[in-house]
Amino acid sequence: MEVNPSVCNDGNSTESHVKANKHIGRRKLSLDVENDIEYLYEAVPQLSTVFHIIDKIGEGTFSSVYLGEALMANGTKEKFALKHLIPTSHPVRIAAELQCLTVAGGKENVMGVTYCFRKDDHCVIVMPYMEHQTFVDIIGLLSFEEVRQYIYHLLKALQHIHQFGIIHRDIKPTNFLYNRQEKMFALVDFGLAQGTADTQIELLKVVKQKTQKGGGSTGKPETSQGKRAPTSLAPPLQSLSHPKTPAPHSSSSTSSSTSTKPLDKRVSTFTSTTRSKHTKELSGLCKAPRAVFGERNLNSCTPVPTKTTDPKIELVKSTKTEDPATRKFVTAHRRPLPVKTPVSNQRPNQRTTPAAVNLGFTCSCYTTDRVCNICMSRKQQVAPRAGTPGFRAPEVLTKCPNQGTAIDIWSAGVILLSLLSGRYPFFKASDDLIALTQIMTIRGSRETIQAAKTFGKSVVCSRELPRQDLRTLCETLRGRRPSPDDEATPHPHRDTTTCHHHTHDTPISTDLPGEPSRQHQTLAEPEAQDERGWDRVPDEAYDLLDRLLGLNPAKRITAAQALQHPLFTDL
Repeated sequence: MEVNPSVCNDGNSTESHVKANKHIGRRKLSLDVENDIEYLYEAVPQLSTVFHIIDKIGEGTFSSVYLGEALMANGTKEKFALKHLIPTSHPVRIAAELQCLTVAGGKENVMGVTYCFRKDDHCVIVMPYMEHQTFVDIIGLLSFEEVRQYIYHLLKALQHIHQFGIIHRDIKPTNFLYNRQEKMFALVDFGLAQGTADTQIELLKVVKQKTQKGGGSTGKPETSQGKRAPTSLAPPLQSLSHPKTPAPHSSSSTSSSTSTKPLDKRVSTFTSTTRSKHTKELSGLCKAPRAVFGERNLNSCTPVPTKTTDPKIELVKSTKTEDPATRKFVTAHRRPLPVKTPVSNQRPNQRTTPAAVNLGFTCSCYTTDRVCNICMSRKQQVAPRAGTPGFRAPEVLTKCPNQGTAIDIWSAGVILLSLLSGRYPFFKASDDLIALTQIMTIRGSRETIQAAKTFGKSVVCSRELPRQDLRTLCETLRGRRPSPDDEATPHPHRDTTTCHHHTHDTPISTDLPGEPSRQHQTLAEPEAQDERGWDRVPDEAYDLLDRLLGLNPAKRITAAQALQHPLFTDL
């Protein structure tokens, strides 16, 4: 493919071209989008010689996507998607994403890459543009046959990338584009991708090594020095020869007011605003519950001390300095700790050796709903947990260190669950433990506890939750099966059970599950659904759903096996 850059041969024509573009889009675009487009032109000047940026079509945690148009060598115009990565993204992470797109992309429903532009710490990945419909707008309009085609092509894309040893880690409807008219599909966004032990993507091996050295992945960006990016998303100025600025979409409060200022003047404004905002967030961290996604574990913040009926058990660490001798713990079922030799009794040349820790030592809060000071002081377990809330597999929620391609299969199962039930998002929780509780209400608490034991986790539930029949659940939520009464309706998030996930590192307690989001969940009448085949959903569809949502990752169906499922025999 050849692009004709002759539309802008010199600096004057480039400037006029940018002004013309802004003048054309000023009538349609909002001021914030205009400022973002102008900033992108300033950050990566090469873009203006090739592309006319039309609109901003997407925005995520680590990138923004723009719609651009280029004049081809044959005189035709072609549209492209321009993905602008945040400046704090680690160079190895950017290179790994590009390698995933070049090696595995461009076929089998996986998006490819066309160009890549770089200017200092700004990087723009150019990909073919595919028109698509928003998932929330079509979920209530799809026929069962369209759902069957959708999940088949998603599994086809997963089989393809899994053959290369790529774990996508962020499978969700917004990352699987669907053109309903043209029957086209595309898996996008490999920004959180990781490699398996035998991955063919060399740079994913480097990313995995850096993740292990850095203490796990939480989905946060990293700076070029390999450290976690600061909250303000501004690059470390001490390592730069001249000031740089992050994308304005990172802070909507400053994008419009600083859009016409030079780049070097934006840094101080942006940093001061975000620093003050970050300070307020930190001050209120212990006062209000916060989402776990992209943040530290809830136990990393010292909670307010609570009263307990048992004076011998201290549930949380007090914020005041206490004398260790005044602390009392339940010492039943414990073995005595080794006695340390007093300093006065030691010989002059005798070395002081630390007391050995008994590997069989367990505290009194093990498998209970209590969290003692011993567990609070333990180092948190390290495990990758990058991904989108609501689509994380049980092994991710319980911080299992060994995660493979099965986590993508679970996410595909959640998508199929939304399609069959007509509810999106299906799971919506504020933290990992509430998300695990919601999974229990669908898959059963006993089954979840047994599956967790297979990968070394102990999960405690205050009462037993029965396993739901998937057909009954989906048909009830779709309105095709009347429920006896409101209380008997199997809503996945109305349970008031509190579950606790205990590991040898960090016991956690949870709040009550929240209600699901009911927006964008308008379903057609049963008569209209019958015309789209929802009265003839075969048992094979729910059998596949059951296998995709297998709680044990070792026994969960693979993408290659799923494509051979009886549901897809004619495909």
